[in-house]
Amino acid sequence: MKNLKKISLVVVLMTFVISCTTMKDNNIKTISGKVDSIESGKDGYTAKVNTDTKEVYFATISIVNVGGPQNYKQLKIGDVVSLKGEIWKSDDENHIKVTQIVSVK
Repeated sequence: MKNLKKISLVVVLMTFVISCTTMKDNNIKTISGKVDSIESGKDGYTAKVNTDTKEVYFATISIVNVGGPQNYKQLKIGDVVSLKGEIWKSDDENHIKVTQIVSVK
């Protein structure tokens, strides 16, 4: 009986861990578009990106979030970029916390 309780507890905990991990990954997306403006911040900057589908994203880019200085790039207005990261909405604005700068042209 004790073994059955232990096994049941392990199964419940594993299900919880897997479901939490899966839910977090659902917000990871890649966007592509043109940089319209850049606003400097304390630890990085925010780039306003207009996508090909006419959506606007405010991309927060920092050294820590992209994995260190070797992955960090300073974008310029007019760059065509592809960015990967966690997407969320606030009011009527789209935001992305960039975890990878995929390409810059």
